[in-house]
Amino acid sequence: MASSHSSSPVPHPSSGGSEGLFQKDRDPSSLHYRPIHSLPDVCPKEPTGEAARGLCEGPSVVADQHRWTVYNSKVNLPAALNDPRLAKRESDFFTKTWGLDFAETEVTPSFYLPNITKEHFGPYLQETAQREKIHERCKNICSNKDELDAVSSITNNHDKSRTELEQVPKIFMKPDFALDDPTTFNAVLPWSHFNSAGGKSSRDMASSRLLQEKLSHYLDVVEVSIARQISLRSEAFFHAMSSQHELQDRLTETARAVAVLRGRTAAIERIMCEGPLRALRQALTRSNCARLHNKLKLMAAVHQSQPTVQLLLSTSEFVGALELIATTKEVLQLELQGIHSFRHLGSQLCEMEKLIDKMMVEDFSMYSRSDLSRSLEDDGQVMEKWSQMQYKRSVSIKDRLESLVFGLLRQRKLDFLDIYSDEMILAAKSIVTQSVFDSVSQIEEIDTDIVTKLADQMRLMTFPQWFELLKSVFENFILFLKRIKATLSVVRNVVLEALDSNQKSRLLERAAAVGLTEAPGTPLNQEEAELAYLTHEGLFISDALNDAQLHLGASTGQEQSSTVGPRQALSRMDGCGSDSASGTTESSSSREHAFQPGGAAVSSSEDMMPSDLELGRVANNIQELLYTASDVSHDRCVKVLMARAKDGSLERLSSAEFVFLSQAVEGFVRDTEKLCCRRSVSLRGALQSQANRFVHRFHEERKTKLSLLLDNERWKQAEVPAEFQDLVNSIADGRITLPERKPQGTEERKPSDYLHIDGQKYAVVGTVLLLIRIFLEYCQCVNDIPSISTDMLTRLSDLLKHFNSRSCQLVLGAGALQVVGLKTITTKNLALASRCLQLVVHYIPVIRAHFETKLTPKQYSVLRHFDHITKDYNDHITEISTKLMAIMDSLFEKVLSKYEVKAPMPSACFRNVCKQMAKMHEALYELLPEEQTQMLFLRINASFKMHLKKQLARLGVHHDGGPQHGLVTVDVAFYTENVQSLRALEKLDLNMAEIWEQKR
Repeated sequence: MASSHSSSPVPHPSSGGSEGLFQKDRDPSSLHYRPIHSLPDVCPKEPTGEAARGLCEGPSVVADQHRWTVYNSKVNLPAALNDPRLAKRESDFFTKTWGLDFAETEVTPSFYLPNITKEHFGPYLQETAQREKIHERCKNICSNKDELDAVSSITNNHDKSRTELEQVPKIFMKPDFALDDPTTFNAVLPWSHFNSAGGKSSRDMASSRLLQEKLSHYLDVVEVSIARQISLRSEAFFHAMSSQHELQDRLTETARAVAVLRGRTAAIERIMCEGPLRALRQALTRSNCARLHNKLKLMAAVHQSQPTVQLLLSTSEFVGALELIATTKEVLQLELQGIHSFRHLGSQLCEMEKLIDKMMVEDFSMYSRSDLSRSLEDDGQVMEKWSQMQYKRSVSIKDRLESLVFGLLRQRKLDFLDIYSDEMILAAKSIVTQSVFDSVSQIEEIDTDIVTKLADQMRLMTFPQWFELLKSVFENFILFLKRIKATLSVVRNVVLEALDSNQKSRLLERAAAVGLTEAPGTPLNQEEAELAYLTHEGLFISDALNDAQLHLGASTGQEQSSTVGPRQALSRMDGCGSDSASGTTESSSSREHAFQPGGAAVSSSEDMMPSDLELGRVANNIQELLYTASDVSHDRCVKVLMARAKDGSLERLSSAEFVFLSQAVEGFVRDTEKLCCRRSVSLRGALQSQANRFVHRFHEERKTKLSLLLDNERWKQAEVPAEFQDLVNSIADGRITLPERKPQGTEERKPSDYLHIDGQKYAVVGTVLLLIRIFLEYCQCVNDIPSISTDMLTRLSDLLKHFNSRSCQLVLGAGALQVVGLKTITTKNLALASRCLQLVVHYIPVIRAHFETKLTPKQYSVLRHFDHITKDYNDHITEISTKLMAIMDSLFEKVLSKYEVKAPMPSACFRNVCKQMAKMHEALYELLPEEQTQMLFLRINASFKMHLKKQLARLGVHHDGGPQHGLVTVDVAFYTENVQSLRALEKLDLNMAEIWEQKR
């Protein structure tokens, strides 16, 4: 072994008992040494390549004890210890700079040696502490003279040798000195010392001799320096030689102990290890054979998976086939990965899975088409027979649908509801078409060969025929929506079961994570199960409570299966793979096992199932699809309604017919809203549009009728038929409706002269009687069609305004003279018009109260129209009263202007005034109530006194008891007697003394 800087690494066994190489990195301190030429290594170099790999494995102490190994090699230890290249004695000689690849590893402490600490050396240090102090004190007092001389000699020799070494050119000291380098060679041996022609002159010989001597001198200097270095280390060299014999003895003893140990180890191996190791090998071989047998059985089961999948598909067991494919793929990835014979099975299973996806989508489309297009006369909400599919087992279509929906969810085909939506729209169109065809086929008057369009055929029907068609369409759509809701309920239950399964799985995982010991078959808490369903936003609102109870009962009685791995699942399948009935039975129940948190299908397909968020979206889409079904049904009914209304036939309906139509539509809207929890607005909006047109025509007809009646009215008192008296009596009893028509043949009662209302008599014209019936028709229409209340109120207020303004034009404005041909507008006409207006004012609060019950609080603002109408009517009544006053006022002014105080008495002027007063009273007494008559005559009397007072002042008659005063007193007494003799004016206080009062 050599300890040079470039020596090769030496193999050495590790301290941990493993056989290999210790390699240590180069010591960075070696970089500071001056590079020198290395001597030949005493130790052979470490083998490389295959030899090194075998060496790393290490020799066996037992098997190789009698063979030569690397540990039998000998080392020239004195040569290594006396290496002159070392500058000083190295304490880590055996571990320092043994190659670039040498790496130190931590030595594992022995289990049989105690851990030596500083406390173990405590007693020894206490014993030697005193001696050490005395030794140090003596060492400091008496310094060694020889050591000082040696140090000074070494210093002087070192300086001298350093000076001599400096004479040697630096080129010889370079680490990369090599004579094969042309530059170095030319610097050491310049060609100038040699003849270029090859001849040898005396000068050249002298130069060569000088160069040789110079190089010899350099060599001597270096050798002397080397010798000096050796002499400086002679003491260490001889010290090593003295200890060499002791080391050899110890190595001999060690070799002898190692030989004994190897012998004992070989005996132990032969006696105690070979037999147990053989038993262990046989047990391992048996275990490997059992594993191989199980693997072969598993391979056989996997080999049977494809035929079993095809068998399941032949019976449309999609869920079972998908579960089997997922389990087989999991086994291939975990248990049979790398099996050459199954290298194509994974891709084949993926293709089969894609095929199953297409089959499930096509199957669901077929079911949707069959379910929605079957006859509506079938009472079953969920289809009982699926004629397009052939089943070998008697399983209900509901179970098949649930299995199909679960398969679609498992494959994340979350858009399958779009297929149902498309089929639903087509089925809604066909319902209308079939209903129209059935109705038209029963009507002989319509030739379907000539009239081919459905809208044209509906317009050719009479209203009763079309109304029966509309009711038939409504009934069919109600059955249609019930069928859709039943199917969507099945789909929704599957989605909620999947969501509940996910929640249960998370709860069990969370319980296992926190260390809760809960049996896998323990169901969830009832409150948690109920909360999971009631808080789920995908529920049908109308079925929330019932579904919560059903799911609560199901979760309470549910039993969960134990955990089964993919190997056991395939083992079961292998046991019954050849039996088609058994395989089908297992696959049919796979959906139930998949829902259970501890089931095998969950472990194999938990990543395949949609997340809670996706399942929530599907549940919301189911609810939205039910809303869409309601909207589609309403839209198709709107088509039927608008096809009939295109030529304006709905606007020409009678009130009763439109009421029937409105009630039918409202009933259909209520039924669909109760069924789907959706307030669809299209049909109600279409009806509202038609109602607005109906109200407009309704109002225009009655306004035109009222205008014609007013234009033909002669403003004479009309008799009141008994039916009108009954009508106002019913209004007084609170029934604001039109009375039912009495059958013909009943006893006819005589009409009366007045209309008796609340103890008052109303003398009226025929137009006002019909006006009462007209506004009752408005109120009746509002009762039947509440949606048109505001529009009808506006139209009724317009009608009442029209009556007021037109009657004012005809009576006060004397328009009746030209329209009807009256000769003059009499006081009787004016009084009759006033009384009719008072009758209308009496009923305005009744009408207002009736409409107020039909309006919402936000619509109460439209009631202000009645306040404006009441004010207009009262103003009109006041104007009529003023007109009557004006007639008498002009008469008094004309007559009293010619009054003269002279005999005979009573005068002709007063006789004429009393005569006109009697005529006025005769015209008004039968028309106006006593209170109004008295008030009117008080005003007339005031006007008479004013004009008489002016005339007396003009004539100069004073209250002085003279003859003229006496004549006036006689006339006034005659006037007072005549006025108070009129009926209802007996107690009228005329206060005639005011005619003599003077102005102050």
